Amino acid sequence: MELAYIPSPSRGVLYLGPIPLRGYAFCIIIGVFVAVWLGNRRWIARGGRAGTVADIAVWAVPFGLVGGRLYHVITDYELYFSEGRDWVDAFKVWEGGLGIWGAIALGAVGAWIGCRRRGIALPAYADAIAPGIALAQAIGRWGNWFNQELYGKATDLPWALHITSSTDGRLPGYYHPTFLYESLWCIGVALLVIWADRRFKLGHGRAFALYVAAYCAGRGWIEYMRIDDAHHVLGLRLNVWTAIVVFVLAVTYIVVSAKKRPGREEIVEPGAAEDGSDAGTDGETKTDGESVKSEEPADAKAESESESDADAESGTEAALKDEEKSEDADEAADDAADKTADETESAGKKS
Repeated sequence: MELAYIPSPSRGVLYLGPIPLRGYAFCIIIGVFVAVWLGNRRWIARGGRAGTVADIAVWAVPFGLVGGRLYHVITDYELYFSEGRDWVDAFKVWEGGLGIWGAIALGAVGAWIGCRRRGIALPAYADAIAPGIALAQAIGRWGNWFNQELYGKATDLPWALHITSSTDGRLPGYYHPTFLYESLWCIGVALLVIWADRRFKLGHGRAFALYVAAYCAGRGWIEYMRIDDAHHVLGLRLNVWTAIVVFVLAVTYIVVSAKKRPGREEIVEPGAAEDGSDAGTDGETKTDGESVKSEEPADAKAESESESDADAESGTEAALKDEEKSEDADEAADDAADKTADETESAGKKS
């Protein structure tokens, strides 16, 4: 008897009246929200507009879901189109079965469409959302826990996963929780990309390529531990070969891109800098959660300047009048002195 293990949920769905609440779907949804939230923060930090990441995600997420499902159905077609199977099950995404390779590939097509509509370069957008995608995968893998799927070989380790279901060829027992290994690995990938991006100022798609390479490095050995049915090529599971090929492509892109286009993009979203300048006339905004210091509105400021100008003009006019009065007084004093001198001279002559 195992003294310590990871229990599996007795079921992966709860019902709120007639509405099913599926754990797998909730994990996917939460992962998407986390990816968009983190991507938005990184996009703003790079000089983009708030909300742009979410707008493009409206295109990327549906394309990614379709791509992930297509990859799964194509590579495991016997689950849906072999004798005794119902092809309609291929559309039941909530029951599990999304291939990350197809999700990223077709999701990139959706992101490209969204970026093109806003005049944004896809590599810059990909760099911003890369760690968010890794975190979304980390959260999404817990959906496999709800469905009691994607576990590894039998083990007696204290963190073994206890499988209790016997449907679809499962054998109850204690197995390596490969879903947990991949979840933790993806968290590490996200932290790696964030650190490397800050340290080396990655740009032009290299942060995204680093995410792809790091994920593939982990997916290779984790995939090797799994025991679920899969196609094999030269003794290795298909997904292991996919991870190897994609890893090589990602590393090649990092090397070639760094030589051809070093550094990071100065402008990631056209017009965003001008928007920031316009906003700066009404107040000074600080990033990273700092306070916002407001200045006087433009109209009040202009009115104040006008009043200052009017006061200055009034002061100038008063000074001129005082100067004129002073000159008049001086002239009157001179006249009085001349008159006195004349009278004295006249009196002298008379005497």
